[in-house]
Amino acid sequence: MVGELKRYLADWSMFEKLWVTVFTGVTVYLYFAFQDTFLGLISSIAGMLCVVLVAKGKVSNYLFGIVQTVTYGYIAYGYGLYGESMLNWLFYFPMQFIGIWMWMKHYKKKEESAQGENVYVKRLTLKGWAFVGGSFVIGALVYAELLTLLSAQQVRIDSMAVVLSVIAQILMVQRYAEQWVIWILVNVLTITLWVITLLQTGGNDWNMVIMWTAFLVNSVYGYVNWVKLSKVQNKNE
Repeated sequence: MVGELKRYLADWSMFEKLWVTVFTGVTVYLYFAFQDTFLGLISSIAGMLCVVLVAKGKVSNYLFGIVQTVTYGYIAYGYGLYGESMLNWLFYFPMQFIGIWMWMKHYKKKEESAQGENVYVKRLTLKGWAFVGGSFVIGALVYAELLTLLSAQQVRIDSMAVVLSVIAQILMVQRYAEQWVIWILVNVLTITLWVITLLQTGGNDWNMVIMWTAFLVNSVYGYVNWVKLSKVQNKNE
C-alpha cells in the first residue's frame, strides 16, 4: 500500500505535496473548530484532490469529481443556492463521465508524458475567446431570469458563476489551457457567493469558503502548469 502510494506520488512536485497537505490540515481543523458537517469535509477534500489532479493533467481527477459534485450539490441546495446545486447535479456530475471518455481518447502513454500528465493540451484562439465571451453574456442574462423565477439567493453572482463554470468545464473536457482563466473568475465569484450566504444565514459550512479559496490558488497554478505543458508538447511534436 505504502509502495503504491510512493509510486503514485513520484511525479508530484514538492509544491503539490505541500499544498495538498496544508489544505487537508486546514480543512480538518475547520471541521472541528466550526463544527462543520461531515459532508462538507468530504466534499472539500474530494474537490481539492480533483482540482490538483486536473492541474497535473491526470484522468483520475474525474473520480474525485464524481464525489465532490454529488456532495457539494446537496450542500448548496440546503442553502438555497439552486444555481450551484443544479450546476453540480445536472451538469458537472454527468460531465465527469464524459470527461473520462474524452480524456481517455487522447491519453498519453507513460513514456510519452511530460511532468506526469496524461493528456495533450490545446490552446484557445482569438475566435474561440470571442465565442466564450458572447456565450457568457447571453447565458448569464438568461440564467439570472430563471433563478429569479425560482426565488434563489444571490441571483446575479450565482448566475455569472454558473455560466462561467459551464464554459470552464467544457474547455476542461476539450483540454484547453485557457479553462484556468475562466476557473479563476469562477472561484472569485463563488468565494464571494459563499461568504455573503454564510453571513446572511448564519451557516457554519466555512469549509466551502476554504475549498473555493484553495481552488483559486490551484487555478493559478493550473494555468501556469498547462501553458508549460503545451510548450513542452509543441517542442516534442
